[in-house]
Amino acid sequence: MTIVTVFRSRLRENVEAAYELVAQEMADLVCAVEGFIDQKSYVSSDGERVTIVRFAGAESQSTWARHPQHLEARRRGREDFYSWYDISVSDESYENEFSARLDSV
Repeated sequence: MTIVTVFRSRLRENVEAAYELVAQEMADLVCAVEGFIDQKSYVSSDGERVTIVRFAGAESQSTWARHPQHLEARRRGREDFYSWYDISVSDESYENEFSARLDSV
């Protein structure tokens, strides 16, 4: 069963450059975790950041949660980067995908 992690956050002032380096490092690192499916990150107009990461199962999500470099990045996030964050980890109970095929028109 697919596991979906939704990470919402807000940054402290004047930390964006340092944060982006760590965020990119984590984005690259998570791709190497067995069972990683995909990730997307967004920043809303009011400054809230949202990252959605999908894993093939609970074991791969747990492996990521316990990864030593990820644990260090989480510590830095609390100490240096975030003014607030919220993490939600859920089982995906339904999935449906649609893609318009341009060649069928």
